[in-house]
Amino acid sequence: MAKKTTVQDTSSVETTFEEGTYFHGVLEFEKPLLINGFFEGEIRSKGILIIGDKGKIKANIKAGTVIVGGEVIGNIEAYDKIEMLNTGKIIGNIRTAKLYIAEGVIFDGNCEMLSQEEINELKTSL
Repeated sequence: MAKKTTVQDTSSVETTFEEGTYFHGVLEFEKPLLINGFFEGEIRSKGILIIGDKGKIKANIKAGTVIVGGEVIGNIEAYDKIEMLNTGKIIGNIRTAKLYIAEGVIFDGNCEMLSQEEINELKTSL
């Protein structure tokens, strides 16, 4: 049996924006965050961002890891990885070191894989 290499376990999430939550602005955080509400603006973190299947994001995102189960309109940069779950939809460009795409994903944009130098540069910019 193949070892599962994707991160879908949300047990480590300490903060959640649930359905009905609306946030506009610049969001910075350290510990894993789950968004099932609506966010518009900019997101920056060295941590893990999980966009739940009810999450709707209109933002440019720079983070360590981004897991997309909902909808993102904007560009995503992740120095560790981007994971697109089967309910995920991304309209925008992505840049990452590792990419996981489930069957059924909607993706409209360009993808660029980061070099080690670019990974280090992104880490220091956060």
